[in-house]
Amino acid sequence: MSTIRRLPEHLVNRIAAGEVVERPAAALKELVENAIDAGSTEITVRLVSGGLDMIEVTDDGCGMRPDEIALALERHATSKLPDEQIELVATLGFRGEALPSIGSVARLTIESRPHDAQEGWKRVVDHGVVTSDAPAALPPGTRIRVEDLFGKVPARRKFLRSPRSEYAACLDVVRRLAMARPDVGFTMEHDGRRVLAVQPREELAARVARLIARELSEDGVLIEAERGNARLTGVAGLPTYNRGVADHQYLFVNGRPVKDRLLVGAVRGAYSDMLARDRHAVLALFLEIPPEDVDVNVHPAKTEVRFRDPAFVRGFLVGALRHALEGAGQKSAQPAATAAMNMWQVEPATPAPTPSLGSLFAREYGGSPQRYEGSRVSEAGTAWRSYEAEVMAHPSSRAEPAAEISAEDLRYPLGVARGQVSNTYIVAEAEDGLVIVDQHAAHERLVLERLKAAGAEETMNRSQALLLPEVVELEEPACDALEDKIGDLARHGLVLERFGPCAMLVRAVPSVLSKSDVTALVRDVADDLARNGDALLLGEKLDLVLATMACHGSVRAGRVLSVAEMNALLREMERTPRSGQCNHGRPTWVKLAHQDIEKLFGRK
Repeated sequence: MSTIRRLPEHLVNRIAAGEVVERPAAALKELVENAIDAGSTEITVRLVSGGLDMIEVTDDGCGMRPDEIALALERHATSKLPDEQIELVATLGFRGEALPSIGSVARLTIESRPHDAQEGWKRVVDHGVVTSDAPAALPPGTRIRVEDLFGKVPARRKFLRSPRSEYAACLDVVRRLAMARPDVGFTMEHDGRRVLAVQPREELAARVARLIARELSEDGVLIEAERGNARLTGVAGLPTYNRGVADHQYLFVNGRPVKDRLLVGAVRGAYSDMLARDRHAVLALFLEIPPEDVDVNVHPAKTEVRFRDPAFVRGFLVGALRHALEGAGQKSAQPAATAAMNMWQVEPATPAPTPSLGSLFAREYGGSPQRYEGSRVSEAGTAWRSYEAEVMAHPSSRAEPAAEISAEDLRYPLGVARGQVSNTYIVAEAEDGLVIVDQHAAHERLVLERLKAAGAEETMNRSQALLLPEVVELEEPACDALEDKIGDLARHGLVLERFGPCAMLVRAVPSVLSKSDVTALVRDVADDLARNGDALLLGEKLDLVLATMACHGSVRAGRVLSVAEMNALLREMERTPRSGQCNHGRPTWVKLAHQDIEKLFGRK
């Protein structure tokens, strides 16, 4: 073993850089946070090659004198802790490690001028070595340029991602900080092209909608809640406005963007009975809490926090979100009393050693289950040959004229339709009880099984050209991901073309989806790409794509069905395997036996 020694200053800075500056987005975050803490009202960000070649941040903040610039490049030197009470820090940055760490692994140029100074000052540090220290001409404020990041650390440079990926990460950083400070104007340019511009002194709801999605202005609800010393504000999307991935959830604590598991879990809990398991809410929440009740010094990048009373924070967020969503008229389903719920017979979401629908059908009408299943498979092979007319057809095309209900009709396993509740749930009467069916969840499963029976590969390979190509607006990183897979998507029937930085042109869709919502389909495919990558989307996990297609081709909740259509849906469920669960793992029907109904009303 070597003897203990002090590490050289430049090596200490490089080690610190590994904790603070692991990629361009991390360096950009530190620089923009410094600009915000300097009291800026306008911040401009310029990137070249996703920040790999150059990052420049210009602000109109308080500026620095020459001696302050020199001191700022020393480790643990900061103006943001006037005393030693780190638990009461109110600024975004406070460690004093960012600038020296960046300067040790890049060429760092700092130009700054206080508002009361006649001229500015410039200092250049090239990978830890000061190469220039001289006057500079610039307006009041600070301009910091980072070039050739990790240029002399090839082991770190080779682990960076492509310029597109690094740019997407940088854009996300600026978007989050711009959302946290609607009083500050932000402008961002990438490779000479302006990609983001927001004006200062905007309303919070307007800033959030501008940065996340314009639809939030109509499909979101304002959050305004207080409990004790805690305050929650923001915008939350309605349950019906959701995404396939959780990257559109922006969470802030005392103005600091965080990615905290407690807060993410609270959001999931608030939406738990209003969203499918594979769907995620779109929202931006701003939690204000006394500094002594939260520890922001638990991670070098300051993206995680620790609360003194996590149970209080979670309960506060869940309660505030639920109250706001219910107040907007989109109320979550209120569970019945526990005693009543225990009486419900729920169709299991996973295969269990209980009689299948086929077995029930065969037991009622004679014949063995094996014979029934075999005949069903044979019938399916014949029924789906003409898939254009049958695969994505709605129940109305297979409905029978309404007829008088007889005792024989009640012997169907799922009974006979009596009506529809909230244009979403089919209420049916069976011989042994009451059946309630979620029409959208049930039809999703039916469409998926028809797609499989028709031959997934053949079905997806057929395209239907659109009479008028449709333009779908997306975020630039999503367009980049779709553009990279244009060829693969075309082989599956979805023909796309890049249409500017933030839009895709749809020329054809899979023929089975010719009548679906093209915009929603393309957005979900982009989300699938972001979440699962190549193999999961287009290779081994083809069922996930079929499930997405089935969702877009199924009967939607809120659609009024005739009694004949409802009965057609019930009969097809009885003929379809795995119809007891939808594509998201939720039950498609529940049954309440007659004796349980009598117990609910105290008759037994």
